[in-house]
Amino acid sequence: MDSQTSQPSPASPSPHTFQVDLRGLVDLLSHHLYSSPKVYLRELLQNAVDAITARCAEQPDAPATVRLHAEGGTLRVEDSGIGLTESDVHSLLATIGRSSKRDDGLESARSDFLGQFGIGLLACFVVAERIRVVSRSARTPDAAPVEWTAADDGSYTVRTLPHSDRPEPGTTVHLVARAGAGEWLSAERVRSLARDFGALLPYDVRVGEEPIADLPAPWDRSYPSPATRRVALARHCHDLFGFTPLDSIDLDVPLAGIRGVAYVLPSAVSPAQRASHRVHLKGMLLTERAEQLLPDWAFFVRCVLDTDSLRPTASRESLYEDETLAAVREALGERIRSWLTGLAAGDPERLAAFLSVHHLGVKSLARHDPEMLRTMLPWLPFETTDGRLSLEEFAQRHPVVHFTRTVEEYRQVAPIASAQGVGVVNGGYTYDSELVEALPSVRPGTVVSELDADTVTAHLDGVDPAEELALSPFLAAARARLDPLGCDVVLRAFHPLSVPALHLDDRAARHEQARADAEEQADDLWAGILGSLRGSAPRARLVLNHLNPLIRRISSLDDPDLIGTATESLYGQALLMAQRPLRPADSALLNRAFIGLLEWATHTDPGKDDRR
Repeated sequence: MDSQTSQPSPASPSPHTFQVDLRGLVDLLSHHLYSSPKVYLRELLQNAVDAITARCAEQPDAPATVRLHAEGGTLRVEDSGIGLTESDVHSLLATIGRSSKRDDGLESARSDFLGQFGIGLLACFVVAERIRVVSRSARTPDAAPVEWTAADDGSYTVRTLPHSDRPEPGTTVHLVARAGAGEWLSAERVRSLARDFGALLPYDVRVGEEPIADLPAPWDRSYPSPATRRVALARHCHDLFGFTPLDSIDLDVPLAGIRGVAYVLPSAVSPAQRASHRVHLKGMLLTERAEQLLPDWAFFVRCVLDTDSLRPTASRESLYEDETLAAVREALGERIRSWLTGLAAGDPERLAAFLSVHHLGVKSLARHDPEMLRTMLPWLPFETTDGRLSLEEFAQRHPVVHFTRTVEEYRQVAPIASAQGVGVVNGGYTYDSELVEALPSVRPGTVVSELDADTVTAHLDGVDPAEELALSPFLAAARARLDPLGCDVVLRAFHPLSVPALHLDDRAARHEQARADAEEQADDLWAGILGSLRGSAPRARLVLNHLNPLIRRISSLDDPDLIGTATESLYGQALLMAQRPLRPADSALLNRAFIGLLEWATHTDPGKDDRR
């Protein structure tokens, strides 16, 4: 007989039930799921609104009211919603993770409810030590009212009450604050939180006798004129976000159930700064820190909107990243894009005011959107040798659009290029070089060329060979002094005459210089490795202006030391004029040249009388 078949069959495991430490779960909620204890009030409002929604689905003429009363560290929240029977209480309130929206045929209509995760009253234990719920069912009018009382240690009691204790259907929740949390249940805090969370709720919600809803929403109201509407929205933005906007943009996406407005910031912000937007879900504030609502390029607006299609995360404090959110993000981006093109077509003054602050955001959009680049081409400002111009205007002036990739390169060549009639665009700012390179794709026939040191040197006039030969001792002394710095010396004639010297290099030369600096400071092993990486890239060059009177006087000197000191001074001055960062060797050179010139200027021949 098979030995395996002779063994006794293992016993079936007995099922067990999870044991939940309620205090540990409350700690988990308060420190990890929810960002602040204030969400307890949103959960209470949410449950009340969902209960009313459920009742109105069955009884359209039923009252739709929520009343909040705060006093002495206690809070009472009354609603005229669907209510609960005793079996509902045992099934729903005492079972963590169970949602009433899954029962009684309501699963198919869950999109009408705010709550989606069944956490419910559990969040109230973040601020309360005891919760008491009194409810009467509208579905079962003959059922007795029921009372459910729970403590934060996980214990609860359930009892039925006389009909006289709760004559009408609905639910009342009583909270008693836990030690140290009384401030969260104060009348002033409850009123503030209720206004914040429930300003767009479609029901009659009051704290005491004071309504908290502000309907219709500011963007849906009727106004006497567009100017009046702009003023009203500007006031709403100031109250909500604390700034007066440059403009407002309607965000209406009917297919996604979205209505709202985007407010344009009055001052520039960094593209890296994540914008925070306010999102309401079916009237209830979901979050005031939604960061993924708009495309990254739209960092110049702050939004507030109401939606019935986006999914909240488990904490209901942010949006769930899914295909719906991606589609909404694209649709809202298209609304902002349409607003920009509308300004370009019909309101250039407002567009100019906007671009003077937020041109960076539009450039970010235009580099990925040829149509936007084509539309914005006459308006986007760029730094050029002709002043601050649009690419369209600059291209009309110059048959070749030269540009530099860094601000340092632009500062090196701009004065000289301008004097030579060469137009240059500073492409060193964010997105600018990408947009210049994309210019031919939206403006056929435009020639774009990157400007480097060789191109600039080629535009400078050469010196007569005989004159340059006569100055060879001077050039040799100058080159010898700058050779340790990785810089050559060349002689050219160029305008403006006031510029004695020009420092030119390119990225390859800078990389080679950085490698050489690292090799000099490295140990033997790394020096050998870095030495093997030595390239054949051209070195930086100091271009001396033969037309400049100072250069002519220096080139006539006979003293090699004085020529070297003067060359170092010209080199340092050229670096400073180009606003290049100084290496330690450059700083030492400037100091040495300054001291050397002082010594030379104050030197007194001992053979002559000192008559000073």
